[in-house]
Amino acid sequence: MSNRLFQGLIHQMRDTMDCVIGVVDSTATIIACSELTKIGTTNEFVSLDLSDSHDIFVRDGYTYKPFGSHIKPDYAVFVEGSDENAAKYANIMAITLSSIKQYYDEKYDRNNFIKNVVLDNVLPGDIVVKARELHFNADVSRVVFLIRIISSNDVSAYDVIQNLFPDKTKDFVFNITESDIVLVKEIKSNVESKDLEKLARSISDTLSGEFYTRVNVGIGTAVVGVKDLARSFKEAQIALEVGKVFDTDKVIVSYDNLGIARLIYHLPTTLCETFLQEVFKKGSIESLDHETLFTIQKFFENNLNVSETSRKLFVHRNTLVYRLEKIKKLTGLDLREFDHAIIFKIALMVKKYLSANPTKF
Repeated sequence: MSNRLFQGLIHQMRDTMDCVIGVVDSTATIIACSELTKIGTTNEFVSLDLSDSHDIFVRDGYTYKPFGSHIKPDYAVFVEGSDENAAKYANIMAITLSSIKQYYDEKYDRNNFIKNVVLDNVLPGDIVVKARELHFNADVSRVVFLIRIISSNDVSAYDVIQNLFPDKTKDFVFNITESDIVLVKEIKSNVESKDLEKLARSISDTLSGEFYTRVNVGIGTAVVGVKDLARSFKEAQIALEVGKVFDTDKVIVSYDNLGIARLIYHLPTTLCETFLQEVFKKGSIESLDHETLFTIQKFFENNLNVSETSRKLFVHRNTLVYRLEKIKKLTGLDLREFDHAIIFKIALMVKKYLSANPTKF
């Protein structure tokens, strides 16, 4: 990274300075130079001086100015000549290259650091120290979006999302798998869940509308500072998994709005199986055909209203009552009673959850 960065800058400077210029590393190997043939060559006498200090020095007709962020310099610029102008050029180059390298390193380190925090690869004590080093604002709110590619063409969804959020000092985008992209977004402290869902919708619409890439987006909860970003990421993962089980048609799933589905997801499977055996004795749930299950779904959607449900199903009210009586006889639960309806609704969700066997985070 540094070699390419330095060579690009030396290439731009070479026409301004009518002499040979370049950069050597701590072993005095030339890593960038206006004369390309010199790259890769080493001067052993220079390396001895590099290890001493950051002071300017002259060797073999070249002026050297060491620079770097450590006590011992990491690099030195060199300028052909040993006069006052060569010294000025060397000082200016050292200041310029040092500042630009620090900016690029910090930018790279910030993104890499955030990725490691999100993936829980940094010790809690180290997070605070490193965040301070990289000048992260501890009072800023952030949230994690997990964008999962369902189907795509040749367009890079990662590049598209990076272009949607160009401020690399506030927002961070990175891949964690071929299909999963993480966006860590800086947000206002008073932002509402619906605003985050609106932002996620715009990402999804852009990818599908302009680039024919279908995605699902999981949204974690907002956190202050950096250390809780791993939790927000896990919540975004859970949101996608729970959405895959209980809301298969939903493209945007927010952890804040999972409701009872989140509770079921966190229950041990053994407890869920015991609950189902208690509610549906002797396999009574298996005896309900597709038409009956569809009737139950519509009955719940219409708030246990018999008249409204029969109208939506285009059946006579008495037909619906007969079906409900049949369900009561098979399961022992009368769906017209609120308490029974709650038990049945939860039991159906638990059964769906066990059948799906989602990944646990």
